[in-house]
Amino acid sequence: MKLLSSLLADLPVATVNDVRVGAFWTAVLLTVNGEKRCGLASTLRSDEHHRGGGPAVPQAGHLLELSADTLAQMATSDRPPATSIGIATLNALLQQPSADWVDLNAEDVIDRYGAGKNVALVGHFPFIPRLRERVGQLWVLEQRPSDGDLPATAAETVIPQADVVAITGTTLINHTAESLLALCRPSARVLMLGPSTPLSPKLFQFGIDLISGSVVENIPTVLNAVSQGANFRQIHRAGVRLVTLAAPSLQ
Repeated sequence: MKLLSSLLADLPVATVNDVRVGAFWTAVLLTVNGEKRCGLASTLRSDEHHRGGGPAVPQAGHLLELSADTLAQMATSDRPPATSIGIATLNALLQQPSADWVDLNAEDVIDRYGAGKNVALVGHFPFIPRLRERVGQLWVLEQRPSDGDLPATAAETVIPQADVVAITGTTLINHTAESLLALCRPSARVLMLGPSTPLSPKLFQFGIDLISGSVVENIPTVLNAVSQGANFRQIHRAGVRLVTLAAPSLQ
């Protein structure tokens, strides 16, 4: 897990204020250098632990007693809900405001770089029907395929053919990101997208050219939405800014 190890290195000191594990999204609220920061991650569930295979989050009920670094280290866990907490914590710790952030959502980024080209999208997103009309060939890879999607097992065939590869940040939670990045052609334009994506330049060291993530601006409203089972569209409306950070070679 070289990518996660890099993200987990040299983290700032922070105070843990809140942890919310909702039906679809997980949120962690920290105080970093006197500033409140909220990180998001998709909530991944484990049927094995739900059916009596041991607790999915062993420290549940005591998370606020842990250090921010301990929560972040959960990103390497093999228990999906705990991993979601770890990634959300990382997103809060690494989310340092930057003048290089551009108010641009992932759909528009893929549209810009994928016009007339072969695009592989790892993860099913609501904008797929619109995107199909604006790019060349679009392959959608999904662990639970919907109509028109390809199974995740097709990645080894599809990704090497793609001019543009867009990989959901959820792959950091299920620990498939590095294997997917290894399939990309050197000439491919690679994007990591979604609220689970850390807004960290460290990702550029692993072949990622563009990072499209989320910044929580209205923290109380977003925390309430997460706790009440909101999907991302509802959380976005509650107070989330969509931004993109480009590698220095593209700025």
